[in-house]
Amino acid sequence: MIELTSTPIIILAILGGVGVALPVISIAMKERGTVASYGIVTLIALFASIGYVLYQLALDHVAPAAIFSQDVLADDAFGSLFAIAMLIVAIFTTVGSFSYMKNKANPSVYFSLILLSTIGMVLVAYATDLVMLFVAWELMSIPTYILVGFLKKDPISNEAAIKYFLFGALASAIIIYGISLAYGITGSTNIGEVIQGFMVLDANLIPIGLLAVGMFIAGFGFKMGLVPFHMWLPDAYEGAPPTIAALLAAGTKKAGFAAALRVIVMGAVALSLDWTLALGIIAVMTMTVGNIAAIMQKNLARMLAYSSIGHAGYILIGLSIAPFSTIGIQGSLFHILNHAVMKGAAFIAVAGIVTALAVTHIEKIKGLGRRMPITALGLVISLLALAGVPPLNGFWSKLMLFASAIDAGTVVWWGPWLAVAGVLNSALSLAYYGWIIRKMYFEGETEKRIKEPRAIIAVMIFSIIFMVTIGVYPEPIIQFTEFATPAINVAFTP
Repeated sequence: MIELTSTPIIILAILGGVGVALPVISIAMKERGTVASYGIVTLIALFASIGYVLYQLALDHVAPAAIFSQDVLADDAFGSLFAIAMLIVAIFTTVGSFSYMKNKANPSVYFSLILLSTIGMVLVAYATDLVMLFVAWELMSIPTYILVGFLKKDPISNEAAIKYFLFGALASAIIIYGISLAYGITGSTNIGEVIQGFMVLDANLIPIGLLAVGMFIAGFGFKMGLVPFHMWLPDAYEGAPPTIAALLAAGTKKAGFAAALRVIVMGAVALSLDWTLALGIIAVMTMTVGNIAAIMQKNLARMLAYSSIGHAGYILIGLSIAPFSTIGIQGSLFHILNHAVMKGAAFIAVAGIVTALAVTHIEKIKGLGRRMPITALGLVISLLALAGVPPLNGFWSKLMLFASAIDAGTVVWWGPWLAVAGVLNSALSLAYYGWIIRKMYFEGETEKRIKEPRAIIAVMIFSIIFMVTIGVYPEPIIQFTEFATPAINVAFTP
């Protein structure tokens, strides 16, 4: 008999306590604390949280993916997988900030906001009630609005924060409207009960159910960066501090997929909707628009932002063919975990470049392989992993996604075409990834080595080890994603 523990509650207590305490301590100390001191306290809280999640998994105290739960937070493997991914990204962001935040004002507030946003991301992953989901969504989003505009004297950062806030507020309004519709026609905010209510709706209420699911797709699609809800993303990632861009691209984006998997796909199946083709079309549009736009960028942060949009399309492949292939969502979960490390490492590398050289234009990183060899190597490995080059971790998750699309071809004619689109887009991404690599290693021959920030080196070393190790031996992660995958086809059997 599995005894469930309240993992999200423990994480809430740890991160929330430290997050609230940091500004209070700063005031009590008359703001004499250093970036390192606040960062170390933040890291201790994050490592304690991820350690607790891994401890519960090791003891087998975590249930498989829970679709129908009467609790507002389900302590299941699905939530644990997302929690691990998001906590890793938060750790990357915190470590990268040791160097980036040096000599900048208000470090206690900065690290406090990172912790509070991380709490929101984790609670979104565990939430099985629409009200809790929305509260967690806002707890995740509001701190990031501030963090994106944290460089108050930078007009680009201010513009990015305003755009991000306006689109974010619109997305939140759309989500709360969808929640109100779902509650109005089912009488419950519990996700499982709402889905069951959708299954037995009267014919005259089905249009309202469709509208509710549509609102969820639009609202969560904003955070996931799906086309056509992606307009804010490149500006926000470019204007934000690069460490915060890592938190957005590799962290909050995953929270959007966690919410989508809990609500959108399952709700669509419950309503017996044939939305799979529509999701497939959005997946192709998202990966294609993201990769084509990335080729035209001159700014490294914007290029990675558009690349992040493209990867949202890859992940959506698994969601679109979930009812037809057992490995669809499993592949999506694997790629979500991989992408958290790959994209997080890439943006932290950018943070290191900004800290040491104060540049993000691609023409300015010539000879980076000689000037900052470890940072450049970490960036190269992450880019090749994002492209799906073997034997790195991104290869296996992409292989699972494309294989699931081909497998779905026995049921739906368009399944293999998703795989074709994914392969072509992966090949396309090598064009701009290769351009970056060329600039770093084959141009600027006279450049001399400079001192690299130690915190950035630490993130790069961990990321390289992770991407290579999982690429060589992916079996443990594949088994974990299988355990964390919701059994959609079984869950909706009347």
